[in-house]
Amino acid sequence: MPPQPVPDKPQALGLTVYDLPQPEAVAQADGNRNWSGRWRMLALLLVCASPVIASYVTYYLIRPEARRSYGELIEPQRDLPALATTDLEGRVASLNDLKGQWLLISVAPAACDADCEKNLYFQRQIHAGLGKERDKVDRVWLITDATEVSPALRASIPGFLNLRVDPQGLGQWLAPQAGQDLSAHLYLVDPMGRWMMRFPPRLAAENAPKLKRDLDRLIRAATSWDLPGR
Repeated sequence: MPPQPVPDKPQALGLTVYDLPQPEAVAQADGNRNWSGRWRMLALLLVCASPVIASYVTYYLIRPEARRSYGELIEPQRDLPALATTDLEGRVASLNDLKGQWLLISVAPAACDADCEKNLYFQRQIHAGLGKERDKVDRVWLITDATEVSPALRASIPGFLNLRVDPQGLGQWLAPQAGQDLSAHLYLVDPMGRWMMRFPPRLAAENAPKLKRDLDRLIRAATSWDLPGR
């Protein structure tokens, strides 16, 4: 009888248990992923913001002269006085009734010499160049005598506020540069009724855009509180 095979000896069942990750390792891996995500987000934000950053660097560091105004700021600012005015139709009012608008002001007698006519011309041109913001600005001619204004001149300045004022009272509010007279300048009053800027005397055509730029900047800066129309 052939020998019978010897049965294998019973073997113990082996169970393999895989090692679980340590909590510290899991926390470190999560932290690395979080930092990596933050750096990628920061890099993306820097790329998106780079044009804005570049413009600020250029404006504030490379070209600081771009912030200078053409007009001379008045310190302290002077409030519109309660000075009597009379328009060309004889209506009487007060100068401080003009509050609520930006006022671009010229001063001259009614005869209006060449410098006066040039100021009135620049007032018209600058006002027209303001576009949709022009409704926030009034052009004012303060007339310092009782002489008649010529019909031709009146016809050339439609939309102006032409007001006769006492020159002595006016001289206690507005002031020219040393050695100049009142009629040499254009003056700017803000909507709160404060004389706050005086422009260089005898404005030349090449400097008119600088005056307009000052006015544009001031109107933009006051957007949050300034409304069109008095």
